[in-house]
Parts: sequence; C-alpha cells; structure tokens
Amino acid sequence: MSFEEKSAWIMGVVAVGSYGVYLAIVLGLAGTMPVAELPYVAPLLWTVGASIAASIALHILLGIFSPKESGKKDQRDREIYRFGEYIGQSFVVTGGVAALLLAMAEVDHFWIANVIYLTFVLSAILGSVADIVAYRRGVQPW
Repeated sequence: MSFEEKSAWIMGVVAVGSYGVYLAIVLGLAGTMPVAELPYVAPLLWTVGASIAASIALHILLGIFSPKESGKKDQRDREIYRFGEYIGQSFVVTGGVAALLLAMAEVDHFWIANVIYLTFVLSAILGSVADIVAYRRGVQPW
C-alpha cells in the first residue's frame, strides 16, 4: 500500500471517527432540551480541532514508519488525488447550496451549521473512498 493510499485511509477514518464523537456528544444532550437549542458550537469546534490534530499526528507517524515512501508522488498519485478531490468537492458545493437555502428559510443556526459540518465530513469520506477505490482498481481514462 502506497503512502498516499495510507493517507486516504487516515483521512477517511479520522473523518468518520470525529463526526461519530460529535454526534454522540450532541445527541447525548438531545433528551434534555429542544434539538435546535443544543449547545453544539463547542463540541463542533473541539471535534474539528481534534480531527485536524489526529490527522496531522497520524501523518507524522506514517512518515516516521515509512520514510522511503514519504513525499514521493508519481503521476498516478497526482491523478488519483485530483480524482478524489473532484469527487469529494461535490458535497461541499451541495452543502453550500443547502446552507444557503436554510438561511433563506430562516432556519435555526443549529441546522445550518450541522448541514455544513455534515457535508464537509461527507466530502472527506467520499474523497477518501474514491482515492482508495482508484488505488485498488485504477483511474478510469476519460
């Protein structure tokens, strides 16, 4: 498994894990008050920060344990990375449009923030899955 494929696995697992922690925290509070009034800002910021820190730490460890592969990208790696980014960015656009529509409908900030966060997470997961599948099966020539 190449360094870049391992990196895609790290990004996908960290995205799923951090969002799972966020949901556990926020939904754990859901029985105590209305959902739209839940204190979501601190858990959201902490889980995003923790996911960034975990991703950096895991990439450092990956570089330490596989120094020969670290930093080596060939044309195939660059094409797969670009392919994954294009696939993943579709959710960012979808999230932006959804957040815009929710803001126009004057929906509570809770829902707008959570739609944006969910689409960022889905973008990371989908991009990682696309990268992993491309490494396993190859990139389709257009």
